[in-house]
Amino acid sequence: METWIPISWEEFVKLTKDSAREKIKAYYYNGCMRLEDMAVLGSPHSRDHGFVIGAVTLFTSLRGLDIDGHDNCTYRKTGCAEVQPDVSFYVGENAEAVPWEATIIDVDRYPAPDVVIEVAYSSLTDDHGEKRLLYESFGVKEYWIIDVQNASIWTFAVADRGSRRIEQSIVLPNLEIAVLEEAFRRSREMNHGKVSAWLMSQFQSAMNEYL
Repeated sequence: METWIPISWEEFVKLTKDSAREKIKAYYYNGCMRLEDMAVLGSPHSRDHGFVIGAVTLFTSLRGLDIDGHDNCTYRKTGCAEVQPDVSFYVGENAEAVPWEATIIDVDRYPAPDVVIEVAYSSLTDDHGEKRLLYESFGVKEYWIIDVQNASIWTFAVADRGSRRIEQSIVLPNLEIAVLEEAFRRSREMNHGKVSAWLMSQFQSAMNEYL
């Protein structure tokens, strides 16, 4: 059911509660829901999904940034919206804002994640469209779309319920998106260990330039 279907909030909550949450991704926005079957995701999606987590973790570790990463975590605004991004991060002062035991994260109680990432293999149009509007309304600071088929990254800074494309992350200072894109291109021809070694050298060189 990879399309937006009109449904009430109460019906949405009941449906997703009764479903096996580990097998679907669920979104709710503007009185409609979208369910995505995770079982049909293949190797290209899963490889890029795993790599972007490692790349961001590597960058923040080298920079000494506090970070808290989430994989397919559910964020909810009760009564109006719910998202389940592929990857999300709390950075800096928000890195310890959400307690470990929280399951569905209530953004009326806790902050929205600083960075959300969607890995798009067949959902690119929706990730650029309705989901982008959804994340703008959620109050995240950055929204990234990994275009799996083209090994490219669309990054947006989000503010005042709108967004603009950026070439360098604001939440992760001095992270050049072009460097990440090159890493994804290299990952089509070599394993993640080799690509990560190359990426580390790029991050370290960039650090030396800013010292």
